Amino acid sequence: MSDATARAQAYAAAQAEHLAAAPFAPALPVAVMPYLAGILLALAFLLSFYFTTLPKGRIALTEIVTAGGASLCIGFGIVALFTTVGVHV
Repeated sequence: MSDATARAQAYAAAQAEHLAAAPFAPALPVAVMPYLAGILLALAFLLSFYFTTLPKGRIALTEIVTAGGASLCIGFGIVALFTTVGVHV
């Protein structure tokens, strides 16, 4: 069997599997995404503001938790915002 024939068979198998697969269904309804994006991005803004006003202390745990929370809110908020405008990532 030649290399081209093997690739053609692999492509045909992948195409058949793709056509048989169920379509994507999001875990949350798309109608919820604008509200989720707004809440998460507003919370990220508030946590970022709080992070900048923290007094400099010896224990950095408060800073790490605040910055980590803001980072997570920004990350998930941006994904929700992209989904709101039709960019399904």
